[in-house]
Amino acid sequence: MIRRLAALALFAAAPLAAATPRPDLVVFLSDDHGQLDATPYGATDVRTPHMQRLADDGVVFTHAYIASPACAPSRAALLTGLMPARNGAESNHSYKRDDIVSLPEKLRALGYQTAAFGKVAHGANDVGRHGFDVHDRRGAAATVEKFLATRDRAKPLCLFIGTHEPHVPWPDLAGYDPAKLNLPPTFADTPETREFRARYYTDVTKADTQLGEIRALARTHLDPARTLFIYTSDHGAQWPFGKWNLYDAGIRVPFIAAWPGVIRPGTRTAAMIQWTDLLPTLIAAAGGSVPEGIDGRSFLPVLRGEAATFRDTIFTTHSGDGRMNVYPIRAIRTAGWKLILNLHPEFAHTTHIDKALARDGGRYWISWFEKAQTDPATAALVRRYHARPALELYDLAADPHEQRNLAADPAHAARIAELRAQLTAWMKAQGDQETVFNEPRLLTDPAATRPGTTSSADIPAPKKK
Repeated sequence: MIRRLAALALFAAAPLAAATPRPDLVVFLSDDHGQLDATPYGATDVRTPHMQRLADDGVVFTHAYIASPACAPSRAALLTGLMPARNGAESNHSYKRDDIVSLPEKLRALGYQTAAFGKVAHGANDVGRHGFDVHDRRGAAATVEKFLATRDRAKPLCLFIGTHEPHVPWPDLAGYDPAKLNLPPTFADTPETREFRARYYTDVTKADTQLGEIRALARTHLDPARTLFIYTSDHGAQWPFGKWNLYDAGIRVPFIAAWPGVIRPGTRTAAMIQWTDLLPTLIAAAGGSVPEGIDGRSFLPVLRGEAATFRDTIFTTHSGDGRMNVYPIRAIRTAGWKLILNLHPEFAHTTHIDKALARDGGRYWISWFEKAQTDPATAALVRRYHARPALELYDLAADPHEQRNLAADPAHAARIAELRAQLTAWMKAQGDQETVFNEPRLLTDPAATRPGTTSSADIPAPKKK
């Protein structure tokens, strides 16, 4: 408690920028949206017009990463500026420690009002843990509009809005033809996969529509000339090799920002940033001093066009999600290479997709499982999903979808040793205990890689050919 009061006193004493009014800060968060599934990132088969308009008005970050590819640790890292092992929220459905001061309290010390609507943190009570002045789990535009129309405008505002989309369950199709979609090379092409890819896109477009509604409200109730507006997502989508993984499909997210008079419209940057960097960046934008001792760093110079580069190395972690996903992973990523350390390669990698057999993931995963019985390429894909070596090395320029593991190639031994040494040193500095949070499924157990949670009785009978 003494440390917490001391930290708040430090922020209260931080100097404010006196030359210009402090900006209002608006951050719109989607849930489970992969970076490549949006038109500003080159997608041609999904409709995201509001994301595109935001990109046209501001800057697109092509190399934005989260700290951990599950909702709770990702959002806790965003709001604390600390990586999971340091803030306490490592596995999914866990929370930051009570002694960690979050962004709302730091901005309040700078004179800001803070508000959160919808899914900003994880869990019904987690937003309150972070100290927002106003918080409401309802994220509908009408709820936000009522707040904006009646609030005291004497204080600058930091407003977070989180939508549940495009997190599962995905809605019925609306305007997408499954046959015309482009599937990533890490997917098995089945009718069920295409159907649910189209449903996912329907939900992405729904999130995009909500983004447009919130941006319109911000223009109406806040001063557009001094509002920093950001769109991003907590991690990749719930597809194999996406969420719950440290491949780029899981950790690389959309990040688009507009700020009239500060950010040059229609620009792109390859500067590497991470979600822990948003806390110090917002504090710096608000005129405060960035705190020492956190993992995040302010990329305000990148927003201002004063810097073209930022980080040269990104570290990411994943520690599991309940009983469905017990597979701790760590990774180091540079501009051109990624090394993944699977802490327990004897474990079977499973997730809600193949074990919960929900009405989304379950249906298309069964189609993969069935196709694997007769199709060698799909069988290899399913094996790779479940069984992984201790080390994975990817040349990201030549292999952006991370399909060719180079870790066994002697030509890369020196590179692997260097990257692994950096990753090991970082883990030690973080106090990473490499904790296994639940009982794992072992690859030696034949039931571990079968669809369903218990035994062969959970497996649907293969369809007759």
